[in-house]
Amino acid sequence: MGALARYDAVIDVRSPGEFAEDHLPGAINLPVLDDAQRAEVGTLYVQTSKFLARRLGAALVARNIAAHLDGALGDRDGGFQPLVYCWRGGQRSTAMTTVMEQVGWPVTRLEGGYQTWRRTVAAALHDLETAPPLKLVLLDGLTGSGKTEVLARLADHGAQSLDLEGLAAHRGSLFGRTEAEQPSQKLFESRLYAALAALDLSRPVVVEAEASRIGRLTVPPVLWAAMKAAPALRLSAPFEARVERVLRDYQAATEDAAVRDALLARMPSHHSRERIAQWRALSQAGDLRALATALMREHYDPAYRRASAGARDLGEITMDGGAESDLDRAAEAVAISLSRRERA
Repeated sequence: MGALARYDAVIDVRSPGEFAEDHLPGAINLPVLDDAQRAEVGTLYVQTSKFLARRLGAALVARNIAAHLDGALGDRDGGFQPLVYCWRGGQRSTAMTTVMEQVGWPVTRLEGGYQTWRRTVAAALHDLETAPPLKLVLLDGLTGSGKTEVLARLADHGAQSLDLEGLAAHRGSLFGRTEAEQPSQKLFESRLYAALAALDLSRPVVVEAEASRIGRLTVPPVLWAAMKAAPALRLSAPFEARVERVLRDYQAATEDAAVRDALLARMPSHHSRERIAQWRALSQAGDLRALATALMREHYDPAYRRASAGARDLGEITMDGGAESDLDRAAEAVAISLSRRERA
């Protein structure tokens, strides 16, 4: 990761579709062939003529590179030092770097292309035998206890954290999901690798206690193994403060009757039909506070206690309420606990 910082830009010349699936951190997409052009050239190559396909491809690549020189690269001076890559370091990146060299820019082509990056990420996150050890501490707590907010404040107190929900673009809530479209599994892993590379892994890293899946994404094996073995710090907040946080933080979701109905339809079968009917009645009446209270007391809190039974416990951090000052004090307490753990 540190090696990328020496370049003025990291340029991905693959198609927008390939770029969207995954790319190097901070890369910009300047495709030499867009998705439609790539498909057109490929079809011509297979069905008609390899020569005609190569000629068409060369013409399209030349036009696209010219457009990038006049557009996105138009303000770059003679000292511009980019890193360029394609899928495997082949024709597409060679075409771009050849033109850049003629311009006079000291350009570097990534040997092996994107596949080199992907192998690096996969080795770090999937190979349990070679990956460096992770000193994780789980931040746990009942729904609405403020785990995400405390996690975000840890850096202000000198502690390290890893926001898995943020990297996965998935904020779970009492009333369903609040995420934008999630990234692909590969892009999630690239973001995760970059986030870990920015941390001092010889020191503890706090992560919010999660399941092995975050939305439709899977926590990679190396991280999941470390999370399963990690001790936990528990956040505790008064019940009413937790209800207030749920209603405030997820206002858009709580006000959407369709979201509430979808949530109740997915409730586990171990709840009786009578109980689910009571929840539906509260939802249909628009009594969101009563609905949140019932769901937390009758479903989420019991489920949390079952899931956390037997976890290695580093202790509990108790908040008096849900104010900003309470969250700041909790973050400071977490940082102090980690510091003591490092010195022990």
